[in-house]
Amino acid sequence: MSVSIVDFRPDHAAVWAQLNTAWLAEGGFAVEAKDRLAIDDPQGVFLNKGGRIFIAERDGEAVGCCALVPTDDGVEVCKMTVTPAARGLGLARRLLEACEVAARVAGAGRLYLETNSALTPAIALYESFGFIHLPARPTPYARADVFMEKRL
Repeated sequence: MSVSIVDFRPDHAAVWAQLNTAWLAEGGFAVEAKDRLAIDDPQGVFLNKGGRIFIAERDGEAVGCCALVPTDDGVEVCKMTVTPAARGLGLARRLLEACEVAARVAGAGRLYLETNSALTPAIALYESFGFIHLPARPTPYARADVFMEKRL
């Protein structure tokens, strides 16, 4: 088995949409307006704004993803998921590592993310990776009730 983290290519668009739609459904979350934009236009939402999208591949098959988008004071980690069949292989950590490297290269001061309190394995991963909890803040996502950052 070979696993790798690769940059998003245009031929990843369909699997990007599938991965993101699947994790939202798995969590019982609605596809919100901001989700729809990110799913339908990853080029415009992330890449054209100086962000990155990473795809986790196992034996050449896309099994996970994560995106970065610049913010005023760093980068936001978005749309992170690994398929249920590929969980436990360390791919989520490798995706976060790719995000941190890219953020540092870009000179970002922090990684920021929003998530949901029901996603306890994800929160545990973020905490183990050095993210700390922040107070609640305004967000365009109805499901977001956990806010975290990692200073770089």
